[in-house]
Amino acid sequence: MDRAPATAPVEPPSGTSPAPAAPEPPPLRPRHPLTAWAAGLLLVVPALLVGCRVLDEDGPTPVPQLLSLLPWFAVPAALGVLLAVAARRRALVFTAVVVLTATAWASLPHQPQLVTSYGLPLTRVRVLASNVEFGQGAAALTATIRRERPQLVFVSECDRACGRALSAAFASELPHRASVDADGSVGSVLLSAYPLRDEGVIPAAMGMPGATAVIAGVPVRLQLAHPLPPVPGQVDSWRRELGRIEDAARDRTGPLLLAGDFNASQDHAAFRSVLEAGHLQDAARLADASRTPTWPMEGSLPPFVQIDHVLVSEDFTVRGIRFLDVAGSDHRAVLTDLDLRGGR
Repeated sequence: MDRAPATAPVEPPSGTSPAPAAPEPPPLRPRHPLTAWAAGLLLVVPALLVGCRVLDEDGPTPVPQLLSLLPWFAVPAALGVLLAVAARRRALVFTAVVVLTATAWASLPHQPQLVTSYGLPLTRVRVLASNVEFGQGAAALTATIRRERPQLVFVSECDRACGRALSAAFASELPHRASVDADGSVGSVLLSAYPLRDEGVIPAAMGMPGATAVIAGVPVRLQLAHPLPPVPGQVDSWRRELGRIEDAARDRTGPLLLAGDFNASQDHAAFRSVLEAGHLQDAARLADASRTPTWPMEGSLPPFVQIDHVLVSEDFTVRGIRFLDVAGSDHRAVLTDLDLRGGR
């Protein structure tokens, strides 16, 4: 078979340069699927908690328990952002930034409706709220009361022996009391330098006594709060008992002091409902200390959540607040200085 003659290469015309070779496509930037999966997993819980915060819901277990740690979930959310960037997934980066921003927003101190105190100060009132853990912190609390000299003391988990010891130690300074006399965590005592009347108890598994004190001629309702903790299996009971505290706050007709171990933080919708129903403010929030942890003060974990509160109606101005260690207890005590106002 005859072969076709070879074609000689065509020389470019003289005076012209050869056409440049087509550039090679840039190498594709690698993606990291495992990194992307890790970022997504880190974002799941912060996104869930922020969603509950936005919807004003506490949800079922384990959400109420995890809400106690809400501000700390900014750490995995931030790590999720870094991993999303490393994975080179734009949609994931955007989602991670949104979750981190929302977590930071939800972690800001809760600020309900503006409540303004009116009238001239009538008197200064010092309030101490303390959980003494089955009475184990009673001796340390006694020393604290002697040192700080409060006029009102709200004591949770004060068993019979604790109640007798405190009443005997302060028979002169705090002679008036309302109490639930019981053993273990059920016992609670409210000690007062002012005469008490209209004593009552909010129905609950643990004692929540209340009474009315006349302070500088003004009837002030005092109520100790100590609902069940939101551990798995009793979240409904925790929510129900906080609801009873909410009802008591809503039904008030004058100045109100509501203090104790609420077993709830500002990140729980059930606690915020108490504030809103009674038009109350958390004294710690007014003193710019609403993220100061009060629990747990024992064990290997550092304290990470504030569940001990002093709530006040608009009849009070907060002058200062301190959080005090109480040896033998797993809670810090809350010491608050208030001005009772009148003559609107």
